[in-house]
Amino acid sequence: MQRFHRSIVRIASLATLFAAAAAHAGSADFVDLRRIGPLVGDANAGKTKAAVCNACHGASGVAPASMFPNLAGQRAEYLYWQLVEFQREARPESPMTSQVAHLDDATLRDLAAYFASLPAPAPAQHEAPTSSRGAALYREGDRASGTPPCQGCHGAEGEGHAWADGDAAYRTYPRLRGQHADYAAQRLRDFRDRKHLSSSSDRIMTPVAQTLDEEAIKAVAAWIEAGP
Repeated sequence: MQRFHRSIVRIASLATLFAAAAAHAGSADFVDLRRIGPLVGDANAGKTKAAVCNACHGASGVAPASMFPNLAGQRAEYLYWQLVEFQREARPESPMTSQVAHLDDATLRDLAAYFASLPAPAPAQHEAPTSSRGAALYREGDRASGTPPCQGCHGAEGEGHAWADGDAAYRTYPRLRGQHADYAAQRLRDFRDRKHLSSSSDRIMTPVAQTLDEEAIKAVAAWIEAGP
């Protein structure tokens, strides 16, 4: 019965988030990722095009610096639409803006397919245990602050949405397990500060991040890096 109740709470939380995204639909131009098809790309071609990517994201798709994301093992659909978003936003402060500005669509698809084909990184090993608050926020959310559980979209262990294998739309929700804490925390801050509103996924994450204070952001990010 308790498991059933938690499932209902998660479904209700997700329904609220989707309603919030839909409410923004008429306010500005954005990419609606809720009805996308599977991505088709050439991973072998992507490998030959990825040399410049390796400087920040690592030859194996695992970033050597914690402020850059790990790309290995992410879903191709997530990676592709993130690249499209970089092109759309063209944020002057982002090093990605100049990197993707002149890439054609086939190249974006090939790069996404290549990094998706690499094995995902294992969670980081920390000597000290991560905050129990981070685990609680990820798994159960926080009713007092209105924070929904992260696992509703990103999987119980941070492995991605449970429906991703059967529906490409759910492949745009990133795998979080093993992601660098510094990068994950900065992404949450950017969502909180409404810096990314280019896609329906952005418009789901923005109200979620706005329920998190700085301590909560750091706690969730640390748990994501270390894993369950």
